[in-house]
Amino acid sequence: MTDEAAAFVPGHVTGFFSVHRAGTPTKTGSRGAGVTLADGVRVRVAPADERRVTLNGREADVPAVEHVLDALDATAAVSASTDLPVGAGFGVSGGMALGAALAANGAFEGRYSENELVRLAHEAEVTAGTGLGDVVAQARGGVPIRLDPGAPPHGQLDGVPATGRIEYVSLGELSTADVLAGSTARLSSAGVRALSALRERPTIAGFVQESRRFAEEADLLTPEVEDVVADVVDAGGEASMAMLGHTVFALGHGLSDAGYDATATRVHDAGASLTGE
Repeated sequence: MTDEAAAFVPGHVTGFFSVHRAGTPTKTGSRGAGVTLADGVRVRVAPADERRVTLNGREADVPAVEHVLDALDATAAVSASTDLPVGAGFGVSGGMALGAALAANGAFEGRYSENELVRLAHEAEVTAGTGLGDVVAQARGGVPIRLDPGAPPHGQLDGVPATGRIEYVSLGELSTADVLAGSTARLSSAGVRALSALRERPTIAGFVQESRRFAEEADLLTPEVEDVVADVVDAGGEASMAMLGHTVFALGHGLSDAGYDATATRVHDAGASLTGE
């Protein structure tokens, strides 16, 4: 057991998805595609007398992290920090779960492989009801395509070979748990179609275009998000809605060119990892 360990997990914006539930959290998940971001979540884990979880310096209730610590039988202080908006479709919960798994494994006995830790974090997210595909995508990095649902050894991923600048504007929170708790038949049908189309044309522009079409077909666009997306497209850019969040993301300078005060980041070319901090 070491004193502490730290991990970095890229943010993740899902462009489209379909829900696939199975008999176990490991096999349950989603198919779809997204983009990982250089803006992410930093997680530090240290052995402690009692569990404590903080996010940006404040105590936080993150069920997925609790599930990870239970699975690892770890009593630890978990401190996470991020510049990403919370609850806005950037995979912060998944990032905290995966970061906690990687860092706790490093801080304690280190008995698990990367795939096993990804599985534990994915199971934690599914059990908590806060995500179905963020963890496996964040573990891969780049522009991941989730071909088959679930965590290792069940899920299968590919990716769009692309990198570059991404901009985003967050307009507020949207509950992933509330959306996933309702009927997902309509969005899943739209997600299956979008995945098929992207596999025929695996480009980052194609990804954003299919994401936009998915949002419309799944009836997920709010009027505010729809207006911002339309402004970017009218200005010649490519933009869509982050799933699931009240957020717009765009390629290149799309939001800036449309007159918005956007946050700029980049595609994160690698997956989650331990850091030397």
